Amino acid sequence: MHIFKRLVVIFRAHVDQASWQLLSTVTVCHLILVWVLLFCAGELALIEPNTFIYYYIVTTSTVGYGDFSATTDFGRWVVALVQIPFGLALFGVLLGKAGQFMTFWIRRSMTGDKDFYHLRNHIIIFGWHPTRTKKMIDYILADAKRQDRRIVLAVVDEIEHPLLSYSQVDFAKLASFTDDDELARISTSYADKIIIDGQDDNQTFTAALKLSPMVKKNAHISAQFVDESKVNLLRAHCQNVECSSSKSAEILVRAMQDPGSSRVQEELLSTLYGDTQFSLQLPANLKTCQFGALFHYFKEKHDAILLGIAHDLSAQNMDLNPPLDYPVNAGDILHYIAAERVLPDEVAWQKLI
Repeated sequence: MHIFKRLVVIFRAHVDQASWQLLSTVTVCHLILVWVLLFCAGELALIEPNTFIYYYIVTTSTVGYGDFSATTDFGRWVVALVQIPFGLALFGVLLGKAGQFMTFWIRRSMTGDKDFYHLRNHIIIFGWHPTRTKKMIDYILADAKRQDRRIVLAVVDEIEHPLLSYSQVDFAKLASFTDDDELARISTSYADKIIIDGQDDNQTFTAALKLSPMVKKNAHISAQFVDESKVNLLRAHCQNVECSSSKSAEILVRAMQDPGSSRVQEELLSTLYGDTQFSLQLPANLKTCQFGALFHYFKEKHDAILLGIAHDLSAQNMDLNPPLDYPVNAGDILHYIAAERVLPDEVAWQKLI
């Protein structure tokens, strides 16, 4: 038993030290050597390129279907003394290396050490809360008409991938939410949507200040705060950050004065059930039209109710329930309620002019 364990240790050490380049070179050299020896042995049925590759893999791996085999004495000695012993050793090392690589890759995915430089137009969620973060991702994925984007969960906590069952979610463990190299690793400057939900307001505020100038022009950042003063401060300095804070007091008062208001809020915010609030940006080439025309068209064609018009992504200048003759221009953003999202190419814009 001790000898077996020792052999396993030695084998693993050799696998660890052997690079893919070395193994590939040795395999090719062995393959060429076997072909030359079989050619010298006169095994003409085995050395045709396609046949030889098939025969080499099947025989070296000891599967041995028997449809091709050496027929000369010298050819059999080549197979017995050169091809199978050395090939089998190579095959074992290659399998061990592949298994080691897969284990390493899976481990990196779980520990958050993978790089995501290749991602474009993805969603990044900064911060992890056991219940809230999972619910946010459920809401994102429940939008059946959303653009198919990868989601990167970025954390600074000492945890492993908490959402392995979500195939659309990648996991990255960062040293800091403000480190340039770490942010580059998750391709922050190419992200399309970002949610910042730190452990506290200070972490969220610092991360938002860092990210605001480094994201692409049309990217949108959402940040959640408890302290209203930080919301006002961030809004003054970062126009591309949409700040929100807890509205529990307001919801409680509304529920008291107008029973059922809290349920309305639930329905509007959740994509899991009922009608939901969405937004849609008007095309850049659209001529000015009236809110009334949009209102009637969306209700008739898409069973959607327009709530108002915003003039930027953060909706700092929003007009809720404007008059029917209110002018709506290209680039404005419609906020509406509907059972599902209305995509830009589903709207007959020319009929609205």
